Amino acid sequence: MKRIFINILSVLPCLGFFGLGSALAAEKYPVKPIVFIVGVEAGADGDVLVRPIMQKVSQMLGQPVLIVNKPGGGSSIAYREIHAAKPDGYTLGWGSATIITNKLQGVSPIDYHDFTHLGAYATFFPIVIASTKSAVRFNTIQEAIAHAKANPGKVNMSTGGVGQSWWVAAMSFLGGTGLNINTIPQAGAGALTVAQVAGGHAELGVAAMGSAKSMVDSGQVKFLATLGAARAPAPYDKVPTVKELGYDVSWESTNFIMGPPKLPKEIAEVLASAIEKAAKDPEFVKLATERNTRWEYIPPDKIVSDFDKRRVVVRDIMGKAGILKEIK
Repeated sequence: MKRIFINILSVLPCLGFFGLGSALAAEKYPVKPIVFIVGVEAGADGDVLVRPIMQKVSQMLGQPVLIVNKPGGGSSIAYREIHAAKPDGYTLGWGSATIITNKLQGVSPIDYHDFTHLGAYATFFPIVIASTKSAVRFNTIQEAIAHAKANPGKVNMSTGGVGQSWWVAAMSFLGGTGLNINTIPQAGAGALTVAQVAGGHAELGVAAMGSAKSMVDSGQVKFLATLGAARAPAPYDKVPTVKELGYDVSWESTNFIMGPPKLPKEIAEVLASAIEKAAKDPEFVKLATERNTRWEYIPPDKIVSDFDKRRVVVRDIMGKAGILKEIK
């Protein structure tokens, strides 16, 4: 018994040592580059705004952050990879409202409940744009709606990929207005949609103001209406929302940063602190405003409850649009 007791005592310092080693490892995090997965193509709305945030985070943590774009499947490909990653803080990713729509639409069994949240930083709102090169052109949203109603099935609208946030926005627009319009989903999000409309391949398109701004300002596409809850900021504040014209249409997408489930609390706190500082940096706030997003920081512990409320609205929109295939 005495020998066994001595052996147990000799093991205890080792356990303490390994526990200390684990704590020191967490304190030293990060010690190597971080991979950051973005579920839309380079140049899309979400990609453009998250890059400066992660650049600032990289500077604060002293390690490179490698942006990897993995569009497709309504961003579900990227979400699955983030979810399956080792929870060590070296694989993180971007999220948007598609993380709600994927599960409701039957695309994926996971949603925002299944990740470690690290903070939200901006809300994008979609707009309706019109081509200045197509055979049929519109100067106002009223003209576009009237023409589409008079010519069912003869107007084309470019949208994000099926399951993407702006695709859902387009579906809510069509459902709310009762229009019969041909939709042309793109493989990615806003950038490809704007290119389609600017080239005259579709009379209309739904994209975020951020990705459409340069084409709007150069006159290559025309800004007809906002699908968000409020008008765009000046100098675009004279353009109406679809909702104020009497249609029950409103859609927005908050962007956030997340890690895989079971991310250690110590690592999550390091990341969340850096992300909050980066999101609240005056330069980023200015950039977000210039990109025509609504800047808002949402702390990690508020994201799930906030998205739960939005999910109720999204579920209703998708049900009315006939695309609800919720995975239980």
